[in-house]
Amino acid sequence: MIAAVTIPASLPVPTYAGGVTGQATEWTQLANNAELISLVGKSAEQVNNQITQISQLAEQIQNQINIYKNLLQNTAQLPDHIWGQVENDLNKLQNIVAQGQGVAFSMGNIDDVVKQRFQSFADMKSNLPDGASFSSTYQNWSDTNRDTIAGTLKAANLTAEQFSSEESTMSSLRSMSQSADGQMKALQVGHQIANQQVAQMQKLRGLVSQQTTMMGTWFQLEQAQKDLAQARREKFFNAPTNDIRGGQTMEPRW
Repeated sequence: MIAAVTIPASLPVPTYAGGVTGQATEWTQLANNAELISLVGKSAEQVNNQITQISQLAEQIQNQINIYKNLLQNTAQLPDHIWGQVENDLNKLQNIVAQGQGVAFSMGNIDDVVKQRFQSFADMKSNLPDGASFSSTYQNWSDTNRDTIAGTLKAANLTAEQFSSEESTMSSLRSMSQSADGQMKALQVGHQIANQQVAQMQKLRGLVSQQTTMMGTWFQLEQAQKDLAQARREKFFNAPTNDIRGGQTMEPRW
């Protein structure tokens, strides 16, 4: 659904991202770095799979909308049963955008939590421009995605208020379904948003990959330092001791 433009900044995190989502409190309570990096690694893998699914679904919707547009060009107006399928696909499109926003929120939250707990991670430099954090970069991605969708709606003389909720969106789509022009406008907007989401998911996948690579590097450095410290301790305590008597027997002399 085209309502995707109005997803709030404080979007509740969906459940699909496994360990990533809703786990900020648990992250801070993990006993050690190994537990934390294991959870993040598993979650990032799930997120990458989810991003792939989102991209594939966006492409499917994009192709399906093209079919609807071709049908509409060959008929005066799409019949109700076909328009019902259009509404269903646009509904899926809204969910796609919501899921992408949820991924960005979750991964940004991970960055904040790890930096708060581990100063060594906070001190690490990333390859992000202008020294930006992953948290702020995910927020920028989210804002840009919403602004892009808002621009698409505005170009079609539509407003975010018309698509501020499922109820108002369905009302708007029902109104647009009354004419061929209205139907075509809805299809064009949906097609553009689907196309945008394919591109945005590629950018999001790149951010997730950068973040997980950086966290893996940080963990290896942390572990290497611990291993070196342990080796030095073992060398110190296991060092051979010399006999200070030099072989002479200490006996009383009268």
